[in-house]
Amino acid sequence: MASVPHIPRAFVAGHPIGHSRSPFIHSTWLDRYAIEGTYQSLDVKGGDFPGLLDSVRRGEWLGGNVTIPHKEAAFRLCARRDEDAEAIGAVNTIWLENGRLVGGNTDAYGFSANLDQHLRGWRDGQRALVLGAGGASRAVLHALLSAGYSRVDVANRTPERAETLEQSFGPRVRAHGWDKADSLVAGADLIVNTTSLGMEGNPPLQLELEGSHVGAMATDIVYAPLETPFLAACIEAGMTTCDGLGMLLHQAVPGFARWFGTKPEVDAALRNAVIADLNRPGP
Repeated sequence: MASVPHIPRAFVAGHPIGHSRSPFIHSTWLDRYAIEGTYQSLDVKGGDFPGLLDSVRRGEWLGGNVTIPHKEAAFRLCARRDEDAEAIGAVNTIWLENGRLVGGNTDAYGFSANLDQHLRGWRDGQRALVLGAGGASRAVLHALLSAGYSRVDVANRTPERAETLEQSFGPRVRAHGWDKADSLVAGADLIVNTTSLGMEGNPPLQLELEGSHVGAMATDIVYAPLETPFLAACIEAGMTTCDGLGMLLHQAVPGFARWFGTKPEVDAALRNAVIADLNRPGP
């Protein structure tokens, strides 16, 4: 019969995994709440991932987070998936229930909780513009539709990928090529960048913002740098903005609460500690 390890432990699994800030976030909470336990990063290649899930089923782990490239595999291999994972089509958090592996997705929760904390009034919007149609955009679309947005325009360099999202999420989502992005700014109450443009080492996101309306808001899921060129341009255009770091912090909350039995707080102390860690020189 499987048993929980003497010292409760959880993980984040991906390949590569060295960039992950999840161990820092969870370890900070373990220390803060004086919880005996560990949270480790595991570099797991694709062929080894099913074996890791077997070890969770045996009770060797409380569960863990799953990141690139294993989110879709986790979705397939879990016995049950929560509503968010089903809608998004990927799993980033796993745990055991009655010996069965369950998969959830906390990215939409993290996105919404970040805006709830830092972008007051975002839920009052009716129309959003999402830039990019990759994996992260699915979580953002789910969050926006769940918040009640009546229309979400998705602009992507490969229109076919945006069209796939339109087919998946239904009539409130409209697909467009990247060439239509500038013209969609005027109608957007909220603009969300889900691409890697503006991330450190990548070219900036170029978008014509002069047509944005009074009261429009913007956010970027990129958090390195905290103020991306896109957000800086939005601020200059008079928009209210929110950086992407809070999404990273808030998406970690449900897993920690499930594994370790305490719902942790995302506060200024945690945010400042993670920023200091991000700014720490590498080896």
